[in-house]
Parts: sequence; C-alpha cells; structure tokens
Amino acid sequence: MPAWRSVAEGLEIAVRVTPRASRDAFIAGTDEHFAVRLAAPPVEGAANAALIPLVARAFGVPKRAVTLISGDTARHKRLAIAGDADALAKIAASLYGAEP
Repeated sequence: MPAWRSVAEGLEIAVRVTPRASRDAFIAGTDEHFAVRLAAPPVEGAANAALIPLVARAFGVPKRAVTLISGDTARHKRLAIAGDADALAKIAASLYGAEP
C-alpha cells in the first residue's frame, strides 16, 4: 500500500511509529508510509492514544475522524481519516512536498 490512498469515506494512511522520541512529529517517510515520532512509550496503548490527536492535527480534522484500522501493537499501522477524500489527499501530498 502506498503511504495514502483515497477511499469512499475519506483517506487511508500507512504510518511507521517510533515511540519514546524526544518530541511528537508527523513527517513524510517513504513511498510506503508516513514517519511518526511519538514521545509516548509503547506501553498500554499510550503510543496509540498519542497517535490519533497528532494525525488529526496534521490533517485538520477532529480526533473522532481518525480511526486505527490495523497495527494496534505493531510499528506499522494503518489509519482511516474520515472526510473529503480529495481535500485529505491534497494535505497528504503537501506533507510530502508533492503535488497530488
């Protein structure tokens, strides 16, 4: 799967999470995923709990619009972002510094 793809409900993104970083950051990664650094540890869902608001801020959507689809305990995760697929794809492309 590429780093993001449009779906009927909005956008699906793939991320690779690095927990226990010095600060939270949501940045371009590879063609296959975004890179996410979280200050939270990977203990008892703390990293997943920190991931949702970080993604919501990056895409300008409410937290309730972001859902973890897979990878609950893995570094590689897939998330669904509800909203206008075209607008969300433009945001994803701008995070990579590319045109959609």
